[in-house]
Amino acid sequence: MSTDSSWFNRLALVVAGILGAGGVAAAAGASHYSGDERVLGAVALVALTHAAAFLALGLASTTGRLLRVGALVVGAGVCLFCIDLVIRDVFQFALMPIAAPIGGIAIIAGWTLIAVAGAIGRR
Repeated sequence: MSTDSSWFNRLALVVAGILGAGGVAAAAGASHYSGDERVLGAVALVALTHAAAFLALGLASTTGRLLRVGALVVGAGVCLFCIDLVIRDVFQFALMPIAAPIGGIAIIAGWTLIAVAGAIGRR
C-alpha cells in the first residue's frame, strides 16, 4: 500500500466501523423503538450496506484520486443522511431543512464519481 493512499485506507476503515456500528444500533432501534421503525430500518439499511463498501475500499491496495474523492463524497452523504433521519425521528427536530436530501444527492454523486473512476481507470 502506497503512503499517498494509506490515509484514505485508514479513513475508509474508520468510516466502515462507524457505519457498521451505527447500522447495527439503528437495526436494534427499529426493533425496539416505539416510533416509526421504518425510519430506523432505512438508516440501518443505508449504513450497513455502505459500511461493507467502505470496508472493501479500506482494504483495497490501489485507490486512484477520483475514487477517493467519490468515496469521501459518499461517506459525507451517508453520514449527513443517516444523522438527519435519526435526529428527525428520535429527537423530533431537523438538523437543517433539507439535510437528508442533500445527503442523498451526495451519495448518488459520489457513487457516480466512483463509476467514472472505474470507467477511466486509475487517476
